Amino acid sequence: MRDEPRSGCAINAAVEAFGDRWSLIVLRDVVFGGRRHFRDLLANSEEGIASNILSSRLKALVAGGLLTHEDAGRGRRGTYSLTEAGIQTVPVMVALGSWGLRHRPTTPELTVRARLLEEGGPPLWEDLMDELREAHLGIPRPYPDRPRASQLLQEAYERVLATSSTMNT
Repeated sequence: MRDEPRSGCAINAAVEAFGDRWSLIVLRDVVFGGRRHFRDLLANSEEGIASNILSSRLKALVAGGLLTHEDAGRGRRGTYSLTEAGIQTVPVMVALGSWGLRHRPTTPELTVRARLLEEGGPPLWEDLMDELREAHLGIPRPYPDRPRASQLLQEAYERVLATSSTMNT
């Protein structure tokens, strides 16, 4: 990843920071999937990322300041954590998901979270970002009595899975 963007354009600078599609997919899996370990990211990749690509993208995301990596030592699992910059990609991810819902072929199971985030708007995004700050940065959520955004997203996903499995039997 370059230290300086190719131009002063804000869109170009952002695109260069994200890298490529695999970088965005890795960030998605950390943000929405709660995956923080290499093996978990590799084994649960819906798109089937290769291990060398995953390794390269994780290094680039760390170098770009979107993730940090805590090396746990030989034979132990290192943990990836979002930085504040990584957490602030949530609205970008929501915008990409919203666009994808309208303009690309999708499946109900894999778009239910995007729909819920689109419908929930900025208040739901803020709740999710607060939850990510707590999990990745150790900053307590300002409203701990509110339902967890990740739980709402997971429950919606599970409802769609249950409905689709009932329809397929």
